[in-house]
Amino acid sequence: MRESALKDLYIEELRDIYNAEQQLTKALPKMAKAATSSDLGSGFEHHLEQTKGHVQRLEQIFEGLGEKATGKRCKAMEGLIEEGEEMIKEDELEDDARDAGLIAAAQRVEHYEIAAYGSARTYANLLGDQKAASLLEKTLQEEKETDQKLTELAESINLQAAEEGGRASNGGKESTSHGRKGRSARA
Repeated sequence: MRESALKDLYIEELRDIYNAEQQLTKALPKMAKAATSSDLGSGFEHHLEQTKGHVQRLEQIFEGLGEKATGKRCKAMEGLIEEGEEMIKEDELEDDARDAGLIAAAQRVEHYEIAAYGSARTYANLLGDQKAASLLEKTLQEEKETDQKLTELAESINLQAAEEGGRASNGGKESTSHGRKGRSARA
């Protein structure tokens, strides 16, 4: 592969990621508000701040390449965010089940980002751009850490959702709080 072809591919990948991150900065506040688990809501808020940093790193990379920081519409992220928004609007789910669905939607986003940042980092390395590769590696590690935190949250929230479903089929005789925000706190 010609180096110029790889560089073109690399820039296209960066543009795709840049747009994806910008879409995510708009979606994460909605997900944080929809979460009934205070830990999950805080996690989304924390990742929003990280995502803003990811956008800044991408802008540094574009500047180093002498390219304008612009995005190329990321259809994949649009679809992933749309799935998350559908989960937010799902009225039939109990709180913990909705949170479990939000985690699943967020992990699909993280896995997409992990793949995208891993590819971009590899391209930067192959093109000899060590500064960009380092910035992309830092973001890649943050995305992996976020995915791991979501997995840890899912372990308890999914169990709570299963118990919640059992209570619903049991006539709602049991009630627990699990340290969640109530629906009225979300309004």
